[in-house]
Amino acid sequence: MLGRGSQFAERCFAENFIGADYSINQDLTNALPEKWRDFNAQFIPVYRTANPEKSKIAAGLACGALWSVCKGINIGDFVLCPDGSGSYRVAKVTGNYIYTPGEILPHRRAVHWLPQSIDNSEMSDILRRSCGARGTLCDISVHQEEIERLLSNHNPPALIATDKSVEDPIAFPLEKHLEDFLVANWKQTELGQNYDIYEEDGECIGQQYSTDTGPIDILAISKDKRELLVVELKKGKASDVVVGQILRYMGYVTQELTEDGQKVKGVIIAQDDDQKLKLALSVVPNIAFYRYQVSFKLLSS
Repeated sequence: MLGRGSQFAERCFAENFIGADYSINQDLTNALPEKWRDFNAQFIPVYRTANPEKSKIAAGLACGALWSVCKGINIGDFVLCPDGSGSYRVAKVTGNYIYTPGEILPHRRAVHWLPQSIDNSEMSDILRRSCGARGTLCDISVHQEEIERLLSNHNPPALIATDKSVEDPIAFPLEKHLEDFLVANWKQTELGQNYDIYEEDGECIGQQYSTDTGPIDILAISKDKRELLVVELKKGKASDVVVGQILRYMGYVTQELTEDGQKVKGVIIAQDDDQKLKLALSVVPNIAFYRYQVSFKLLSS
């Protein structure tokens, strides 16, 4: 995302760069460690000094995105950037990090923009949702095959499933909108009685919250601000593999995002569980399991 609402997109297209800001006004050339977490440890305090109204969660997201733009993206990688009018421009990264003080998006990378663009309407639902994640940057490498088809004007398959931890991928088509539906109807759910999906400045940043162990489906906070809740959604039958996955996310949240006195809990939501999952959860009391149901009707015209 080239500025809030793609406000700097045309300038970036014309001058062949991508970039970020985040109120960190210093050259980062010699301050980009190999690990995102080390960068966050150093610069979250810097960010919060410049933005004292921001939470540790917002600071972690900002610093992680800044490191990804400056260091995590490699020369030769490709990026998709929305143009603000429903299409995505595609660029190949051609240069290392440079700092341009006093300019828009001063933490920059040189790129070469391809002549092709991708219209939002041509994308599969799952790619469109991935590209629509909140924040400056998200990793959509898992969709490489579809993106290559779109760039070569070949239509992608009607259905693309990428969640390898789901034991029943046949259930995926009907339930692919589970996350969006849950977010849109959060207040009407049992979880919504005690937790709010995390927001910053009125913007939902708790959906697909980026971490260095992968994106958290939903990050919520209790109404009394004492607990952070990690929600992992599985489209279909969930196996015990998901326990290790959500524990990694909870560990990240505990180490990187909690304020003093806050606790972390987890919730797994799936269509069904199995004996392996039940046994795994029996010794992890701070993770709950919820089952969802999908209702389908045919109505005569």
